[in-house]
Amino acid sequence: MKKKVLISTGGSGGHVVPGTILYEHLKDNFDVYISSDERGAKFLNKNKYTVEIINTPKLSKNLFFLSYQLFSLLYLVVKSFIFLKKKKINILVSTGGYMSLPLCMACKILNIKIFLFEPNMVLGRANKLFLRFCEKIFCYSNEIKNFPHKLKNKISIIQTLLRKEFYLAEPSKNFNGEINLLIIGGSQGAKLFDTSINDSIIKLSKKLRLKIFQQTTFNNYKKLKSFYSRNNIETELFDFSENISDFMSRSNICITRAGASTLAELTFLNVPYLAIPLPFAKDNHQYENAQFYKEKGCNWVLNQSELKENTLTTKLINIIENKEECLIKKKNMKVFCYQNTWNNINQKIITTINEN
Repeated sequence: MKKKVLISTGGSGGHVVPGTILYEHLKDNFDVYISSDERGAKFLNKNKYTVEIINTPKLSKNLFFLSYQLFSLLYLVVKSFIFLKKKKINILVSTGGYMSLPLCMACKILNIKIFLFEPNMVLGRANKLFLRFCEKIFCYSNEIKNFPHKLKNKISIIQTLLRKEFYLAEPSKNFNGEINLLIIGGSQGAKLFDTSINDSIIKLSKKLRLKIFQQTTFNNYKKLKSFYSRNNIETELFDFSENISDFMSRSNICITRAGASTLAELTFLNVPYLAIPLPFAKDNHQYENAQFYKEKGCNWVLNQSELKENTLTTKLINIIENKEECLIKKKNMKVFCYQNTWNNINQKIITTINEN
């Protein structure tokens, strides 16, 4: 009889996408279930996954709300306990975030094996809380910031997780006269990219043959469409749910935030990219993610505080005109990803879980 695995995820696409990839890696060897909060559930295909909703509240520093939230958390630990017992779960794989707290607590009580996943270059707070109790934590590096040195034996290094379609996608093309600029804001969108870079886009369109592929949210779609139409700039807008690998393959340069999944995908498809990390991300993990790839020679990084109209325009033009540097970046990306195959990752994850 197959062991039963629960994947705990939720919150943003940055947690949910790796959760679904882990599901695909585990489903042939285990009976796999997924749990999520309501925010994360909107990124899950209800026809493909049976999702248990564990809607963990974000703990507030406001003492007036704290007692209520602690009571809610206790209730969810009991709910998680009942669910784990009912489904006879043997293993929990948590993708991190506060939404995992009730399930991790219940698993500790029930002595269920816990495996953690940390895609960022800074150890998340929920993962840090349960690090002592887990069997292993899957990471992309053993140089994670804030990681306790005495617990580094818990790290199991894997290649970056990618959805299956990325292994079938064509790598990014080199510049051939037309600039296909991809703009990615992540699952939550990036208001910065919907407004603050518009003047730079207009200037680029007057200097170059420019086409824009831009990820945006439903609320910003009409406004962006109108902006590009008024300025006669060819564009294709899409949301987080669409097949982004296709847009990456058709692009030859990208502006992006620095979520772990997005940087892994861009690097795998050899898309030259300028990362502008979200400065308000917890523990500044987006900056550390971007720096990780910069040290491998795979990208350019621009701090949001440096983001002025002329600065961005000049930076992009320099990247586009310096074709030799772009080719070096693409070569470094290929070297970084050469061992990243679905089978290699699958074997590592399955072996790690079975051996622990």
